Amino acid sequence: MYSRALVILAFIAPCLCNIYENVADLPGLSYDFVIVGGGTAGNVVANRLTEDPKFSVLVLEAGVSNEGVTDSIVPFFVEDLLAEPNIYEWKDLQAHILGGCSAHNGMVYTRGSAEDYDRFAAVTRDEGWSWNRLLPYFFKNEKWTEPVDHHDTRGQFDPSVHSTEGINAVSLAGFPWPVLSQHIIEGTKELPDEWRFNLDMNSGKPLGLGWLQSTIGGGERSTSATSYLGPEFIQRQNLHVLLHARVAKLVDSRHVDGKLTFGGVQFSQGGVLFTANAAKEIILSAGPVGTPAVLLHSGIGDKATLMGLGIPALLDLPSVGRNASDQPLIEAGWFVNSTQTVESITQNVTRFNEAFAEWNRSHTGPFSTQATTHIAWLRLDAETLASNNFTDPSAGPNSPHIEVPFGPSASVSEVPSGPGAPASSDNGMSARMIILNPVSRGSVTINSSNPFDSPIIDVGFFQSDIDLFTARQAVHKLLKFMKAPTWQNYIIAPITNLENLSDNALDEFIRNTARSAFHLVGTAAMSAKDARYGVTDPDLLVKGAAGLRVIDASVMPFVPSAHTQAATYVIAERGADLVKEAWH
Repeated sequence: MYSRALVILAFIAPCLCNIYENVADLPGLSYDFVIVGGGTAGNVVANRLTEDPKFSVLVLEAGVSNEGVTDSIVPFFVEDLLAEPNIYEWKDLQAHILGGCSAHNGMVYTRGSAEDYDRFAAVTRDEGWSWNRLLPYFFKNEKWTEPVDHHDTRGQFDPSVHSTEGINAVSLAGFPWPVLSQHIIEGTKELPDEWRFNLDMNSGKPLGLGWLQSTIGGGERSTSATSYLGPEFIQRQNLHVLLHARVAKLVDSRHVDGKLTFGGVQFSQGGVLFTANAAKEIILSAGPVGTPAVLLHSGIGDKATLMGLGIPALLDLPSVGRNASDQPLIEAGWFVNSTQTVESITQNVTRFNEAFAEWNRSHTGPFSTQATTHIAWLRLDAETLASNNFTDPSAGPNSPHIEVPFGPSASVSEVPSGPGAPASSDNGMSARMIILNPVSRGSVTINSSNPFDSPIIDVGFFQSDIDLFTARQAVHKLLKFMKAPTWQNYIIAPITNLENLSDNALDEFIRNTARSAFHLVGTAAMSAKDARYGVTDPDLLVKGAAGLRVIDASVMPFVPSAHTQAATYVIAERGADLVKEAWH
C-alpha cells in the first residue's frame, strides 16, 4: 500500500490523564482491584467499577498506547494492521495495544443468535447468561451512530433492536460500495430460499443475508480504549492504566476459608519486576491466550503438568487452557468487470492519496469503512446432517452453521503467482466462509516455567469430521449463490477455481488454505457451580479460589455463531455488575 506519509493526519490527542507509560509515575501500587489486560473486556470492567468513587482500579496492559496508531484508527487500513508484523500484536496475532482486540480486529459487530446465549445459560445453570437477560447489556454497550455519509438507512437495519444510549459506537458503512452491494441484494431476490434478506442480523435471529454493522463511529474505529477509557472517564482519580506492563504471575498466595487467594500481581516493565497489590479482587482480562497462561504460571491448572514444569501446583484445575475453540476461515475470490473495488485504490497512487485526503478532511469516503459490505448466515438442513450421521453442533434451529462475509476486494491469499497469472491489480471481489460451530477443540498451554516464554496455541482445526464437512458444504452453497443471474455480467473469472472438485480435492484445498478467524474462546470456560469441569463458576470467580475472577472471551464455553467482539463486551458488562454486587 502506498505511503501514508503523503498526507499529514490532523489527530487531536485527547487528555491521557491517568494512562501511564512508566511505573515510576504511578501514584502507588496498591488498589482495590487490579485488572490484568486493557483489552476489549478489561477496559469495560475498569470503567464500570470506577463509576463508584470508593473503588480504586489499576489496569495493567502489556501493549503500547493506541494513540495516533493510523492503521488502527482508519478503518480501511485494517488489512495492513492484521497482515504486517508490527508492535501492535504478539506473534500469535493477539493484540498488543491498549484496547486489545477491539483496536486490532475487523470491527465487525455481530451478536450471534439468541440460542447461543441460552446455551450459555443452560450449561452454567445461570439464567443471567440467557439472551433475554443479556440484551440490556448489549444496549448498555452499544451506541448506534449514523453512518458518516448520512445516507438513508431505512431497510438496512432494525432500529428497535439497537441502542443509542451506550458507549461503544456501532454503525452501518459510511461508504457502501454500491456496485457490489446492488448485486448482493439482487442475489437475495433471485435465490430467496437459502439466501433470503435479513433486515437485521443482530436481532437474535441472524439467518439470512444483511448489511454489515461495524464498531465505527464518525469514520473512525471505536474501541474499548477510545470509548470506555474516553476523556470523560479516564480523568477519574480512581482509575489508572499502566502500559508496557507484562504480567508474569499472581503472587502472595494464601488460603482463606479453604479457598486459594492472591494478594498481588507480579509484572515486568523495562526488565524490572514489580508487584501491584489488590485489596479486593484480581480480575484476569488477558484474553483466551493470556489468561490461561497467567493462571498456569501462578500454579492453577493441571497438577501433573505444573509439577512437570517445576511450578508449585496451588490449585488443581485441569480445565485451564483446555476447550480452546476457534472458527476456521477459508476464502474464495473472483475477478470482476467493475473498477469500484479496493484494488482501484490500493494499486493507484493518485486515487489512494485522494481517498486518504478525503478521510483527513471529513472522515468520509472509502477509508471510513473496512472492505466488507454484507454478511450471510446459513444453516445445514437437518436431513443433510442426519444422513451423514452428524449431530447438529449449533445452539438451535435459528442458529447458523456458516458465515459468509462479502467484500469488494480480490482474496489476496489466493491470487495465483507465476507465469500466466493475472496481474495483482485486477479488480476483484471475495467471500470468506467461516465455520461457526466447530466441534474440534484445541488448547493453550505452556512448556516452560518462565512466564515470559510464549504459550503454545493449538486451535485443533478439523479434528472432527463434521467441521470439514461443514466447510465443504459452505463452498458448495457459496458457488450456488454465485450462479445467480445477477453475477453473470459482473464476474469475469474465479481467482481459484473450486467448481467440479471432488470431495477429496476440496478437502485438500480447505485443509491447505484454512486459517483462523481469530475468534478463540473457551480456555477458562465457565460451567455450573457444582460442575467437575470448567475454570470459573457462573459468577466468573475461579473455581476453588477467592478474590480471583476471569472476565474476557476465555470464559465462553462455546464460540457463539458470530464474531466474538460483541459477546466479549457483554460478558464484561455483566461481569462488572457481578463484581459490584459482590462488594456492595
